[in-house]
Amino acid sequence: MKKRIYYNHTDAGGIVYHSNYITFCEQARSEIFFSHGIYFSQTSGYVIKDLKAKFIKSAKLGDIIEIKTKVKKIRKTSIELLQEIYKDDELIFQLEVTAVYIQDGKISKIPKKHLEILNEYV
Repeated sequence: MKKRIYYNHTDAGGIVYHSNYITFCEQARSEIFFSHGIYFSQTSGYVIKDLKAKFIKSAKLGDIIEIKTKVKKIRKTSIELLQEIYKDDELIFQLEVTAVYIQDGKISKIPKKHLEILNEYV
């Protein structure tokens, strides 16, 4: 997923505010499902269990970044992903994240249709 950096993404110094990198990755994860017609409700979706962020370089106002997502591991109820953000083909941010599927407030088995989609990113 490609994204342009706008003023509201930056801090007073004109660089992307650190928490926005995590937001960009969240948007890219959601887009994987949205692009396949799957929209989550208040009763189902993925919640983050664990994440590890590595800030390498900064993006600035006007830059175009690309968020790449790779599925590292799929379990019955959770997925492990590696998400990387690039600017001009240079890695600037890396996120390792574990997301757990929930249905009606309980950890649940990942639906078959989701598994089919996720396997496209292995």
